[in-house]
Amino acid sequence: MRSNNIKKGLERAPHRSLLKAVGLTDEEMELPFIGVVNSWNELIPGHIHLDKLAEAVKAGIRMAGGVPFEFNTIGICDGIAMGHSGMKNSLPSRELIADSIELMVGAHQFDGMVMIPTCDKIVPGHLMAAGRLDIPTVVVTGGPMMPGIVNDEPRDLISLFEAVGERRNNKITEQDLKNLEDCSCCGAGSCAGLFTANTMACVTEALGMSLPGCGTAHAVDAKKTRIAKRSGMKILELVKNGITARHIVTQASLDNSIRVDMAIGGSSNTALHMPAIAAEFELELPLSRFDELSRETPHLISLRPGGNRFMIDFERAGGVPAIQQRLKAALDLDTLTVTGKSLEENLKEYIIINPRANKEIIATLDSPVHPEGGIAVLRGSLAPQGSVVKQTAVSQNMLKFSGIARVFDSEELSMKAIMEKKIKPGDCIIIRYEGPKGGPGMREMLSPTAAIAGMGLIESVALVTDGRFSGGTRGPCIGHVSPEAAEGGPIALVREGDIIEIDIPARVLNLAVSKEEMEKRRKDWKAPAPKAVKGYLARYRQHVSSADKGAVFR
Repeated sequence: MRSNNIKKGLERAPHRSLLKAVGLTDEEMELPFIGVVNSWNELIPGHIHLDKLAEAVKAGIRMAGGVPFEFNTIGICDGIAMGHSGMKNSLPSRELIADSIELMVGAHQFDGMVMIPTCDKIVPGHLMAAGRLDIPTVVVTGGPMMPGIVNDEPRDLISLFEAVGERRNNKITEQDLKNLEDCSCCGAGSCAGLFTANTMACVTEALGMSLPGCGTAHAVDAKKTRIAKRSGMKILELVKNGITARHIVTQASLDNSIRVDMAIGGSSNTALHMPAIAAEFELELPLSRFDELSRETPHLISLRPGGNRFMIDFERAGGVPAIQQRLKAALDLDTLTVTGKSLEENLKEYIIINPRANKEIIATLDSPVHPEGGIAVLRGSLAPQGSVVKQTAVSQNMLKFSGIARVFDSEELSMKAIMEKKIKPGDCIIIRYEGPKGGPGMREMLSPTAAIAGMGLIESVALVTDGRFSGGTRGPCIGHVSPEAAEGGPIALVREGDIIEIDIPARVLNLAVSKEEMEKRRKDWKAPAPKAVKGYLARYRQHVSSADKGAVFR
């Protein structure tokens, strides 16, 4: 056992004394030590219940003959950080979370760990640490929130963000907005649609790192507590059998998880997080792989924001295993999972509890929601190294679009123009200097994209940025443009009135400006002064890679 490094032998008497100071007995010294990595805090709805899940995990560990040690990581709520300078901190927190777990586990020599994350950057941060440390690991994601009910209709956080634009356009009343504010987010869990947090939970299960059913089991459901308890028991089995994280996350399981991601129409942020996770497992995952698998994988379930169903509908229909059953012929079924069994063995044990919901909510391969998967990677003169769009959340009549560039050097400036009704049909909003370096921190742009939708412009206006989007964004919104403006990418050279050409089926994003004119502009361009000159964000800016590489530290 790794933990023998801190508890065995004559020279470890001081270490044992310190462990006894926290209450350990001599008998417990003989058992495996399991880290319980919890991102619980009192600020994020997705995390407010994780203290209870940790108790269930620890109970499972003790039942199976291990000793649990709980410690915490930080966690940022993207919804609360959205639309202001606070969002600059969100993506950078992913690396800090991974680093902090590495330090705690490395210092205390745990034999295995159970991770309990929920929200957008916390789940990938935990998975990155799992790849880096390569010890036996099980992940228990905290589960989705139930949708709220307003005007007899299910609602979520995106309903409220879009309602801001609707109120500005006098489509709803102040009382309507207040009702949504009071009732859209109704308790514990990650936001109720297939946004980034829930996408990453499903991807984690599809990777094999969570027990079957974990990704869609809701925060308020006792099923989640039972999964947490079983996960605590399962980690002891993995420790005993020497099954580490890198036995589970392989090139094949990465492909499996991306296929599931494409089939459910997940967040475009997976194109940022999955390459970063792969890098920590010392695996290759180029951005092009998302597009290759998307072209081969049909979209099978119409979930928010692109569709009208919520995570609770996905759960009733059978969750990730139901999607894996549909995709069975395309998946590598020999991949190992944290059950200690292969994916094929897990699927043989899968039972459809609600056959009518399974049939109604999840489409078949012969009659999919869309013939291709959720994400498309666009390239062209505006994005030579690539850009990302959630194509299943774009209406058919906006898949091809030519628009007039309206150029803004920050999210705030674009939001001001949208709310002042200065954006018109046929415009293509360009938001730049919001990339990993330029932001720094690559902010999500949910506030402007939701305002566009709320003001009725989603069928006539596009948005292109070197920043990124919330998993809740819908419409022709293209992010992750690489190279970013701060590195002198073509997006830095766009001028007001230029024509932007978008062709999602052809995977093209072009700036309709001659090469000669672009060279002239390039000679005139000067990099702006950095927005962060001290603290963590300044260090982040110096070390972070481009978005097409996962915005990882070099």
